[in-house]
Parts: sequence; structure tokens; C-alpha cells
Amino acid sequence: MIYTRQQLEELENQALAPYGIRSQNSKGRAFPEDEPKHRTSFQRDRDRILHTTAFRRLEYKTQVFIISEGDYYRTRLTHTLEVAQLGRTIARALGANEDLVEAICLAHDLGHSPFGHSGEKILNRLLKDHGGFDHNKQSYRTVTELAKRYPEFSGLNLTWETLEGIVKHETEYDISDASDYNPDLRGHLEAQIANVSDEMAYTAHDLDDGLRSGMITPAMLEGITLWEIVIESVGLRNSEIDELNRHRLIRRLIGLEISDMVNSSGQRLRESGAKSVDDLQRLDYNVASFSEDMHRRNRKLKDFFYNCLYRHYRVIRMQDKAERVIRDLFQAYQRESTMLPQHIQKRVDKIGLERTICDYIAGMTDRYAIQEHSKLFDPTVRP
Repeated sequence: MIYTRQQLEELENQALAPYGIRSQNSKGRAFPEDEPKHRTSFQRDRDRILHTTAFRRLEYKTQVFIISEGDYYRTRLTHTLEVAQLGRTIARALGANEDLVEAICLAHDLGHSPFGHSGEKILNRLLKDHGGFDHNKQSYRTVTELAKRYPEFSGLNLTWETLEGIVKHETEYDISDASDYNPDLRGHLEAQIANVSDEMAYTAHDLDDGLRSGMITPAMLEGITLWEIVIESVGLRNSEIDELNRHRLIRRLIGLEISDMVNSSGQRLRESGAKSVDDLQRLDYNVASFSEDMHRRNRKLKDFFYNCLYRHYRVIRMQDKAERVIRDLFQAYQRESTMLPQHIQKRVDKIGLERTICDYIAGMTDRYAIQEHSKLFDPTVRP
């Protein structure tokens, strides 16, 4: 049997909760297009995001460990895929639109600079007199302006709902600016699910990568409530955490967090009385959230990560080198803009030199930024 878009939309009507967004009710695209015969509008958004150059470049952008540290650690791409997988699981359990959640998750880090948050931090400082830099806003600019794939328009021409989800991406580290997307309303349920999936993925893979790297040891985690619950639930002791058992523990951690998220969010949804998308967005709190107990446990684990992983001397050294690379590149291009590739130089008259440089650097992978730095500053390397 071949399903048409109309049949897929009808399946959505049957499967989604009242507060889940139906693709047939989308507010549409900035540039009207005929929708595909065999995909919903949100599935089309997902596919357009997946095929961008910016998405492919995430493979070589830092999560915590710079790519040269080894092939085993998460990159910005593997993080994004893990977020999307978690998002779909939660969306399915809560009756939200899985395809819309997936599209938002896949796009949420498209604007991230090389070298993770240290790259974002130095770019923001360098742009302080020119509007600053924020990877959330850059992700939005990527899908609405910077991606050049269609002759009729700049960007990907995504639906309103996907763009709203990208704009209203919020975590502990990310604050949204939704001035053009109903700023008085909360993110829809799909946006909220993408947000919590992002934080959930961070927690699991930073623990996994930290243990793998040796920067975190099981002994260091003793007394961390969530860790104690996880190892006890699989019947292990800290002395027994080899590679295979580490995988067991990460799976169990993810399972516990998903169960808590689904159960606590489901309870909030029932108590809210929300009967529509609009009802949910007008609430004065997010319904997609952990229980208070799990929130406190996650907070304690995140504090541990900050003190023992993100502030580890090896990570700090990587961050310092990364900031130096980006600062040198930015200042060199600023001094002499003709060192920029010619197709990049053409944007200077439209958006200004500093923003042009920022867009160029933000689109680089870690290794490309390092190579470009060598070309500009190492006299033995051909420019």
C-alpha cells in the first residue's frame, strides 16, 4: 500500500493527542510551495535540514572533546542524532508530532561554531560591538538565510512551526529570542520535547565520554545520587565498571531519565487541562520536564561535570587553543578582508565585514579552522 500525504495526515489525526501539532494545520511557509505527494510538510522540513551542508559539517565540530582527541568521542553530529532519537521516543509516548520534533532536533545545532561552547564564547566577545554571536540565532539564520539550495529563495523555507521550535530552543545553556514567533507564548510541546531531549543527551553522553577518557572515574562519582541509583539498579560496584558495563550503565541512565520525563510530563499534561496547541502554549510553565527529584539529581550530576570534566586541565587546554585559533582568524580577516574567499567577500557590502567573518568562521569545522589557521600563520604551509 502506498500512502499519500493526505493519508499520512489522517494517521496523524488518529495518533496525536489534542495538543500535538498536525502538519495539515501548519501556518505554512514564507514562500508558498506545493507540498509533496508522499510526505507531510514536517517530514519535508526534516529532509531539507538533513541534506544541508551545515548538517554534514557537524560531524567535525566539537562537543566536549576536540576531534583530534580521538574517534570515539561524541561530535556535534552524533550529539544531534542522539537528541533526535530521544525526541522521537518522548514525542511518541506523549502524543506529540514525531516528525516535527525530529526536524527541530536535527536543526538545533546547525549554527554552532567550531570548538563547541568555547568557540561560541570567543565569537560572542569578538562580535560584542556588532550584535554578538549566539548559536541558536545562528541556527535560525542558517535555515532562513545562509543555506543556498533553491533559486527561488534563501534558506530552506521551512514551516512556521519548525522555525518556531528552532527559535524557542531553550536549555540551561541556551536562551531563546522569539520576538518574531509569538514571544508571549511558550514553545509548543514539540519544541519543549526537543529542549529536554537536548539536555538528556548531554547528561548521558558527557558521562559516557568522561568515563571513557579517564577524566572521570567511578570513584569520583561516589555520592552522586543519580550515579548511585544507576549502578545499584544494574547490580554493579564502582570497581566493576569496565567498558561493557559502562554501556549498560549509560543505557540504564537513559532509560530512567526517559521514564521519568514521560511520566512527569504526562502528569503535568493531565493536570493542565490543555485541550489544544494554543491551550498548552498559553500555560505559564513547561509541561515537558523532569520530576522534581530527577531535576535535583541531574543538577548535582551537572555540577559534578562542570567541576570535574568541563574544568579538567585537558579540556581547558583544548578550549584555550580553540579560542586562540578563532581569535587569530577573526582578527586576520578583519585586518585584511581580501584574505577571505572571493564568494565570502561578496557578502561584506550586504551585512558588514564583522558579520561576514563571523558567518564564515561559524560554518567551519574544527579541522578546517585549524588548517586555515596554519595557512595564515605558519610560513611553511602553502596559503
